[in-house]
Amino acid sequence: MSAYGLHRVLEPRGVLPQQAWRLDAEPVPAADEVIVAVERLNLDAASFRQLREAHGSGDAVRQAVLDIVGERGKMQNPVTGSGGMLLGTVLEVGPESPLGLKAGDRIATLVSLTLTPLKINDGLQDWSGEDEQVPCRGTAVLFGRSIAAVLPDDMSNELALSVLDVCGAPALTDRVVRKHPGADVLVLGGGGKSGSLSLAAARQAGAQRLVALVPTEKEAEQVRKSGLADEVVIADARNPVAVAEAVGKQVDVTVVCVDVPGCEHGAILATADGGTVIFFSMATSFSAAALGAEGLAADVEMLVGNGYVPGHAQFALDLVRTQAGVRALFEQRQTA
Repeated sequence: MSAYGLHRVLEPRGVLPQQAWRLDAEPVPAADEVIVAVERLNLDAASFRQLREAHGSGDAVRQAVLDIVGERGKMQNPVTGSGGMLLGTVLEVGPESPLGLKAGDRIATLVSLTLTPLKINDGLQDWSGEDEQVPCRGTAVLFGRSIAAVLPDDMSNELALSVLDVCGAPALTDRVVRKHPGADVLVLGGGGKSGSLSLAAARQAGAQRLVALVPTEKEAEQVRKSGLADEVVIADARNPVAVAEAVGKQVDVTVVCVDVPGCEHGAILATADGGTVIFFSMATSFSAAALGAEGLAADVEMLVGNGYVPGHAQFALDLVRTQAGVRALFEQRQTA
């Protein structure tokens, strides 16, 4: 038994579950494991976009997810390397589990599907393949070092799952902005889930100027109505020159929350020397970021948003509870 789930790795042996090609997803708990009855998957944005672009129709996307999980014993997109998280009810708790969960708890996992043993039992028959939230009947396994949050009773399960899916972004944004008092902050993808939460977190942390960059006028209007940003600019985040021109004066902190590749150089160009760029997108190429900063002679600190900050779940949920603009954007997204 391993708190990190090493005993669940089938292929290749000797690696952690996230690196593994195939996991043992049988729903029989080891002493420190928790078995969850899965009700809904939340595919991460980069993975869902890639699946839609590669497979087109909803039926084909559904089959692609079934094939991945069937082959690998987990949901890890082989192209993006990313997965998502899930919602479900605790079925069984091993006697040595340190997670503090009990049978019957309704939870959202705060660890990636890329390392979570998963079985799908219903063929995803209730999922159209057109949305990143996937109704699902199956089972999942949490390890001794996994993280999960009991679902709040003051918001819908769908809303809570959307928030918890990206809860690492606002918590780290808060931490970084507090190190730059009175900072100018840019959020690439400011109209999305992690982007809107990051804007709210930056404001709460004392940011002086908040700039949201979005790709379309429709999204820009939604962010303007939310009141989360001081400036809303429209540009293709993959075009470095367009990003720099749209933002104007360079900022102290840039938060990258887009779900498409190729946005590293624009983020670097928009950030002043001595500033910080936080990459939350699973579509980020970290070699492109490092070599881009070198090639641009940019003296910026670059951080990988790893999805975990102590207290991140409660922090994100509280932002949705207290910031009407954030909740409105999340609910608009779900309605759409």
